[in-house]
Amino acid sequence: MFEGSDYPNSVKEQVFESWLEEGRASKISYQYLLIVWNVYDEKYNPVYVESREEIGNFELYPAAKGSEALIAVYDLYSESRITVF
Repeated sequence: MFEGSDYPNSVKEQVFESWLEEGRASKISYQYLLIVWNVYDEKYNPVYVESREEIGNFELYPAAKGSEALIAVYDLYSESRITVF
């Protein structure tokens, strides 16, 4: 996943699947999985949020100016990608 020049790195499908499972298994009722690129560690991190409003706390890649950039958002239960502007 996330292969090509539009992304800083790729993610193995089984890693992505484990992030989805982890989010669904949480006792907190998360609804969304955010894939966040950490500039310093040069790796993706899963971030789980309960509402769409929380997604706005992240700047989109590649325009982000901080140490983290939002790459993609997925609904944990339908596994569909959510469009973020």
